[in-house]
Amino acid sequence: MQRPETDSAVSRRIVVLSAPSGAGKTTIAHRLLARNPGWRFSVSATTRPMRPNEVDGVDYHFLTEDEFRLKIEGGDLVEWEQIFGNFYGTLKSEVERVLAPYDGTRLIFDVDVKGALAIRDAFPADAFLIFVAPPTMEEMRRRLMMRQTESPEAVERRIARAEMEMAMRQYFDVIVVNDELERAVAEIEGLLA
Repeated sequence: MQRPETDSAVSRRIVVLSAPSGAGKTTIAHRLLARNPGWRFSVSATTRPMRPNEVDGVDYHFLTEDEFRLKIEGGDLVEWEQIFGNFYGTLKSEVERVLAPYDGTRLIFDVDVKGALAIRDAFPADAFLIFVAPPTMEEMRRRLMMRQTESPEAVERRIARAEMEMAMRQYFDVIVVNDELERAVAEIEGLLA
């Protein structure tokens, strides 16, 4: 895949953050949204169980596997993938809801690397892809363990998948290393200003 010939990120309405688990993309997305109240978050759909403090329709649209498969069959997803036994995807209705009124609203996505590339394919003139890289793989492992939401075996599966994800960073418009959260957020805001 080639990076699209584009003008600057400033004109892009779809900002896609992608990274291996534990690199900090979700935290960065939340900081960007808090600092830019006119921006909106694209709420993904998933079949994974809801974690403590997550809210359906805010963090994810939590669906059963049967509901998700119906969305796939109905062509209702911009992108989807099965990761570690759970389905994840972006509902077309989510994107259309935010982009329909052309008011300059930015839509922030927090998706896996394959989903990011599918979003670019679906919206080539609007999508700006940012790969959030961890400072080191060991730091990523430490962050995953600190979450305490998964078994050590599940953490190791995520680390193994990270190798594939890190190899795909070359297809993104920019790579931002999340070595210090506020610096990484400021760097992304600078790219989009």
